[in-house]
Amino acid sequence: MTMDSSRSPVDPAEEFAREADLPEPGLLRELWDFLRSNKKWWLAPILLILLLASFLAMISGSSAAPFIYTLF
Repeated sequence: MTMDSSRSPVDPAEEFAREADLPEPGLLRELWDFLRSNKKWWLAPILLILLLASFLAMISGSSAAPFIYTLF
């Protein structure tokens, strides 16, 4: 096993500070990273249906309500 001498050792405190200075990812980015890294692809259709149902509930109080009821 050979050591790569071109890379200098990184101080953990400096690495932590550099990571802390990065901007926080948004909710969708966090969710996407979770689904991708944990291979939880079965959650995607559930979340999509929940988003669709919440969207329909949100616009049911608007003037579009009569058009929504014709869909069902």
